[in-house]
Amino acid sequence: MTPPQLLARVKKNDIPAAVLLLGPEAYERRRIKEAMTGAFPEGSITQHDLGEVTLAQVLDDARALSLFASERLVWVVNAESVLPRGRAEGDDAESGASASDAGPLAAYMKDPTPGVALVFEASRFDFEGDDKRKQERVRKFYSAIPNVVELRRFASHEARNEAESLVRRAGFRMEPAALDLLVEALGADIARIAVEIEKLALFAGTRSVSVDDITTMVPDARATTIFALVNALGRRDRARSLEVLDTLTREGEYLPLALAFLSTQFRMALAAREAGLKSAPQIQAHFTRMGVPMWGSRADQVYQTVAKFGKPQLERAMQLIFEADRGLRDARPDDRIVMEQFVLRLTA
Repeated sequence: MTPPQLLARVKKNDIPAAVLLLGPEAYERRRIKEAMTGAFPEGSITQHDLGEVTLAQVLDDARALSLFASERLVWVVNAESVLPRGRAEGDDAESGASASDAGPLAAYMKDPTPGVALVFEASRFDFEGDDKRKQERVRKFYSAIPNVVELRRFASHEARNEAESLVRRAGFRMEPAALDLLVEALGADIARIAVEIEKLALFAGTRSVSVDDITTMVPDARATTIFALVNALGRRDRARSLEVLDTLTREGEYLPLALAFLSTQFRMALAAREAGLKSAPQIQAHFTRMGVPMWGSRADQVYQTVAKFGKPQLERAMQLIFEADRGLRDARPDDRIVMEQFVLRLTA
């Protein structure tokens, strides 16, 4: 089940007897909690932490009848804590060993208390990498619950689309470039983006929020200066590139991060040139088909780089990026000198 599907059921007052919220995405989890708590009367909501109480105590509470509320919501956090520690953290114990531990939950699900909704929140593990096996064990423990909502992190383009919707609902305007920088500066973390949009709505008033506003108002958004360096180098603008590099240095930014973004920009530009792409819309469509998130302004950036650099120059740029990266890894490098030399050679 997806978050929108569960929200649609809550809106229709078709709330499941039990739900497992699985995954680390905080924004959708907050929306679900707001919707579900809003569907129950005040005073009929209980929260438990499975790091502090047992599953049996939670189920006893769910079975208890209230004299004051015929409908109740029991919200349970740290659902992973109910698993034996070795299994939760990925030891090589048999994956089926926890089935008996989940017996009381399975028994409850065969005859759930009418009017009571149980929500288990398991947010510790992700869907990829080392967390994947741990999360599968959590899922298996709670297999008696048929309604599992996967809270996956937003992809960059999904975060951008959701941020655009949040801005519209907040009733103010934001320049497309500013919105792009907000999403990238906050790592497509839509929960953080939503908080910053709330603050920007109070700040903006009737005017449109600009890139400079993002840099001023949003924590960590000074890192967006890195994207200004990417754009300046993509246009082969030496003076602007050195000016931005000076700003980055004075603000104490981590210059290897800037080089990593540059590497991505030029690799995309080289791929676009080899594919014979002639416009920003073609670049956007091409990378989208390949499964690479790409929105309009980013496609424009890549197209500017393609227009300014021929294939031999792009290949040379990748070589210069490699050499600069090696220089930054030296025993005692001066990052600024390494990057200045890179800028001068690239824009020659």
